[in-house]
Amino acid sequence: MDKADIMEPHLPTLEQMQQWTHAIGQAQQLMLEQAAGAAGQTLPFSPETVARIQTSFADEGLAMWQRFIDSGGMFRDKPEPVPADSPAARKDRRFADPAWTQHPFYDLIRQSYLLVSDYMLQLADAVDGVDPKQKAKLRFATSGMLDALSPSNFPLTNPTVVEKTIESGGENLVKGLQHMLADLEKGQLTHTDGTQFELGVNIAATPGKVIHETPLYQLIHYAPSTPDVLATPLIIFPPWINRFYILDLSPQKSFVKWAVDQGISVFLVSWKSADASMKDLIWDDYILRGQIDAIDTVRDLLGVPSVHTIGYCVAGTTLAATLALLAARGEGSKVASATFFTAQVDFSRAGDLTLFIDDEQMKLVDQLSSQGFLDGRYMALTFNLLRGRDLIWNYVVNNYLLGQDYPPFDLLYWNGDTTNLPARWHRDYLTQLYRDNLLVVPGAITVDGTPIDLTKVTTPAYVQAGKEDHIAPLESVWKLTENLSGPVRFLLAGSGHIAGVINPPAAQKYQYWACEDSQPTLDAFLTAAQETKGSWWPDWRAWIERLDPQTVPVKGARVPGKGRLKAVEDAPGRYVKAR
Repeated sequence: MDKADIMEPHLPTLEQMQQWTHAIGQAQQLMLEQAAGAAGQTLPFSPETVARIQTSFADEGLAMWQRFIDSGGMFRDKPEPVPADSPAARKDRRFADPAWTQHPFYDLIRQSYLLVSDYMLQLADAVDGVDPKQKAKLRFATSGMLDALSPSNFPLTNPTVVEKTIESGGENLVKGLQHMLADLEKGQLTHTDGTQFELGVNIAATPGKVIHETPLYQLIHYAPSTPDVLATPLIIFPPWINRFYILDLSPQKSFVKWAVDQGISVFLVSWKSADASMKDLIWDDYILRGQIDAIDTVRDLLGVPSVHTIGYCVAGTTLAATLALLAARGEGSKVASATFFTAQVDFSRAGDLTLFIDDEQMKLVDQLSSQGFLDGRYMALTFNLLRGRDLIWNYVVNNYLLGQDYPPFDLLYWNGDTTNLPARWHRDYLTQLYRDNLLVVPGAITVDGTPIDLTKVTTPAYVQAGKEDHIAPLESVWKLTENLSGPVRFLLAGSGHIAGVINPPAAQKYQYWACEDSQPTLDAFLTAAQETKGSWWPDWRAWIERLDPQTVPVKGARVPGKGRLKAVEDAPGRYVKAR
């Protein structure tokens, strides 16, 4: 018996394939109904819609198999062309290897998988008469399951892995196993070679000093690089869900370094990663003993009446609450401007993250936070699940199946450098904001005993959103403009939650959209906005200079550690290095 005899498949007849497609249609519907039953409800399907989907699935499946059989199966010379409108024809980087289309066996696997995927997602969308959030959860779970079951994720059905295994004599699988065991030991998927980065050396390396330290944060003052600086300083509040140096990556990508080189006195808050001593921290602490304390510290140090501020993501949400509290106290003038990087205050359109917030998920969060804080690895996994195909399965294939070396990539190093979250704050944030959406209800939330109302905020604001942001969707970020009463400049950046923000001018990447006049709705903005190629950072720099163009020479307290507050240590400080 030769190799051809061993590999020759037994091709099914059209009648057998018709029976198969009918059976799989019934099976997939049963799976969805079973999933709904586990959630405590029965999914109502429209019989007409299901019949249409099943008929389309059966027709496309039979057509695919007819092409396969007519061409002589897996030993045909060339693959038959796939119709341009077929789901199997779409571009998908999981199937970038030419073998997926040129080799009949893999082509059949690919087309079959994409066809079943389309069918499953259509069936999930066909559920009717249920809560929209429940329907969205069903689609998210279905999509995640399909991503996990992709034939590209398995060694025997991925032609790239098969070829690599033959070429290396299986060494790739041995090396991949070493990677997998190392990840299991640390409880986290590795994305990059962390040995290539050292904080303060080639990442988070902008020169500066820690000039103020509390049990909650360290305040970094960066060394000026120009003889004169804007009189009004800038305080950056990064999210404490991740490390601050997303804004200070390599020198070529660092927003901090760029801002310093633009003649701005830059201060930045480095939050402490939570431990058991922080179990009782609540949102009030991050507002009062975090943002307001930093604002007052910088004002007193430099003897200025106000500061510019930036809040990124959750720190932007918190900055809005801080401004509302200052307004309620009659102290709104302490902040000259507020810039919001991909921040939300109205969570009614907050995207897929809301799918992780229900009673069952909150019970799980409580269990995982039994020591008084949530291990940052769980939060990292949540964000990875939002883009599982790119941030999980892509690395499963590259790291575990192909055994590839990890590339040195500063952004991925930051992504894996997790921080812990105070348990009480985390639960309150998820329930009060994401679940109950209380921040946009005037007086529904109190800070230090004072009811806050975002509509009382008149501080000039610069609101930046990302066109492809999956964490803070464009529609959700826009709502910030509807809740503030001061002048607002809204800007839409190309790309997403990270790349849309971290886009230095020198890179000449992406684009942004803006309007000179404010618009009443997002649709109106999108219609009127003008596109500009490249980074939006210069637009922001011009905006704050228009607010207050006055400059002062760099001397005295404008030099880190030379004023009333002496240097505690060099930047980036101890807090960012604590694990």
